[in-house]
Amino acid sequence: MSLIQQLGSMRETIRAGLSPFHRAACRLRGVQCHPTVTFIGTAVVRRSPGSELILGERVHLNSALLSNELGCFQPCVLRTLTPDATLRLNEGVGLSGAVVCAGKEIIIGENTIVGSGAMIVDNDFHDLGKDGVWTTDYQASARPVRIGRSVFIGARAIILKGVTIGDGAVIGAGAVLTRNVPQGATVAGNPAREVTRRQAFPRS
Repeated sequence: MSLIQQLGSMRETIRAGLSPFHRAACRLRGVQCHPTVTFIGTAVVRRSPGSELILGERVHLNSALLSNELGCFQPCVLRTLTPDATLRLNEGVGLSGAVVCAGKEIIIGENTIVGSGAMIVDNDFHDLGKDGVWTTDYQASARPVRIGRSVFIGARAIILKGVTIGDGAVIGAGAVLTRNVPQGATVAGNPAREVTRRQAFPRS
């Protein structure tokens, strides 16, 4: 290992060592944060009063610029936007500079990883009034997003409202999802289309 690599590894170890402070800050905001959650850099984690924001066992959040091989151009952003919203990252979920915003419900299954700059949202954020003026509204258009276990979501992919992704699916880099993805399928493109599918996905 070169000196530069050693210094980089040391830097990330130091950043990971700050995780207890980030976890404490989350808990002060009412976030349910497991003691094994790891923060590399400072994530933006905000919970609307009355909502549920849950970070499960061994969740890993890369937010520092060099915490991912592709680079993280922004921190992870996790937000519940309404008092009735639920956002849950289950055991082993990993995010790199990804945005996840829930107006109703977003659930990400065990061991799913979300690539650099990906975005997962369950609403349109704005609604056009009868007077032609756009207003901020996180609930009117909201539909739950459910992502299965061991899913791979590529860099810069966008998952939109109402989408369900089956276990073991692969979402290509830059894909835009507006429809459900079957278990074991690989999808790519804008709009995303199925490319291949595994015959079976192993059960835990």
